[in-house]
Amino acid sequence: MKTLQAGDKAPQFSLQNQDDQTVSLSDYAGKKVLVYFYPKAMTPGCTVQAQGLRDVNDELKEKNVVVLGISPDAVKRLPKFIEKENLNFTLLSDEDHAVADAFGVWGPKKFMGKEYDGIHRLTFLIDENGVVEHVFNKFKTKEHHTVVLDYLNS
Repeated sequence: MKTLQAGDKAPQFSLQNQDDQTVSLSDYAGKKVLVYFYPKAMTPGCTVQAQGLRDVNDELKEKNVVVLGISPDAVKRLPKFIEKENLNFTLLSDEDHAVADAFGVWGPKKFMGKEYDGIHRLTFLIDENGVVEHVFNKFKTKEHHTVVLDYLNS
């Protein structure tokens, strides 16, 4: 697992969103894009993380930042998550984890003694030119949005 670092060119991607429409990173040229990878919609940690981003999304928009949440969930699962949590940003389905692989966030994990491959919870701030500006890799899910805002405000 070779995770992208600040200064790396972000891989271009196109994925289906919660409305089964194609969304590409290139759609947001000229904006900063906060690409956050989460393991599974409607699980406790992922819900808390999404709620935090929902609650500060207006502040992120003021800073020209668009939020894209990416998980290996099927497209049909995403609208339920958006509706249940009243999310105000785009969720994308990466079922074959090709985008997660390209960003270097898919790899071995351990949970309750079991080993398996899955998404590592990482967030990438991509600048207006498609370059990784910052990687958020040390945060608690309930503080994720604060860590992001603190960085943007510094």
